[in-house]
Amino acid sequence: MKKIFLLSALFITFGANGATPWWLQPTVCRLNPTNCYAAMGTGFDSEMWDASANCWGLKLICPEALTPPSAIPVAMGRNDIKKGTKINPDYDTDILSLDGECFGRRKTNNGGAMVSVNGKYVNVYCPGILNNPDEVIENGEIMHNKQPTCSDLAKNGYIAVENGDCYGKYYDNAKYFIECGTDLLPKRLIVLNGADYNAPAYGTPATMDEARQKFDKMYTTSKNQHNKFFKE
Repeated sequence: MKKIFLLSALFITFGANGATPWWLQPTVCRLNPTNCYAAMGTGFDSEMWDASANCWGLKLICPEALTPPSAIPVAMGRNDIKKGTKINPDYDTDILSLDGECFGRRKTNNGGAMVSVNGKYVNVYCPGILNNPDEVIENGEIMHNKQPTCSDLAKNGYIAVENGDCYGKYYDNAKYFIECGTDLLPKRLIVLNGADYNAPAYGTPATMDEARQKFDKMYTTSKNQHNKFFKE
């Protein structure tokens, strides 16, 4: 009789909830899905328990996005990530790394042409422009501390103008003279009109100051002629 009674009880239980999946029935203990990640693929450790969020699954934070940086990605809970106490504020932990193994990429601005370094946005220079970059990223290269000056860039024929998703436009030193001032962008860009550097150097300026004076005189003459003959 006991066996018959037990089978009857099971039939009544499953009959009442037959249309409801077992994991949604009120008698089954389950986690609250609102605390969990909607989906976990690359960049997650889905086998670990997140005690801070009462949920399965930890996010893998990239080594360079941590403070101090680590040797390998570190699994962190949602509440710990939200507090951000061990995360470098220059990094966005909602974005996967380029290799897709962890979360954390430098925060960007201006379409990726600028990134956050030490709390400030700096220019990303196109590949090959900087002599000794501190870091190579997706769009180009950056310096962490001292940023390049106009003179630094002009030595190699570059000026710091936006060039797509990075900075740096090349001007051939044989065709242009880049005159720097106090700002990052040049004070003037002077076209040399095909000057032949192999020609005998008669009467050429001996110093940079003499060259600037000569260019200033040429510029003033050209401006006066323009005002005289090209009136609005």
